[in-house]
Amino acid sequence: MENMLQHSNCQSFGTDCKELIAMVKDPQAWPSFATELERIETLQICFPDFKITHVPRARNQTADFLGKTARSFHRELCFIGCSIAVWLPRPLQV
Repeated sequence: MENMLQHSNCQSFGTDCKELIAMVKDPQAWPSFATELERIETLQICFPDFKITHVPRARNQTADFLGKTARSFHRELCFIGCSIAVWLPRPLQV
C-alpha cells in the first residue's frame, strides 16, 4: 500500500488471505500483529475510500503465481504496474 501512494490513488485491494481481512477489520483481536496493523491503519487514512476484499486464489491464479515467484527471489521485491514485468516468468497457460 505504501508504494501505491507514489503511483496511484487506487483504493480497493484484494487478497486471498482471509486472516488479513479479519485483522484489518478488527485489529484489537490480533495483538501479536499490533505493529503491522498500526502501519496499515495509518496508510488507510491516505486512501479515502479504502476497501479490502477476499479474492479466492482460484479466481486469481496470475497473482498467486506472481506472489510465489517473488518469494523465490529471497529479497524484498516491489513492482507496481498494470502488466507483468518482462523480467518475470509467465505462468503456464492450462
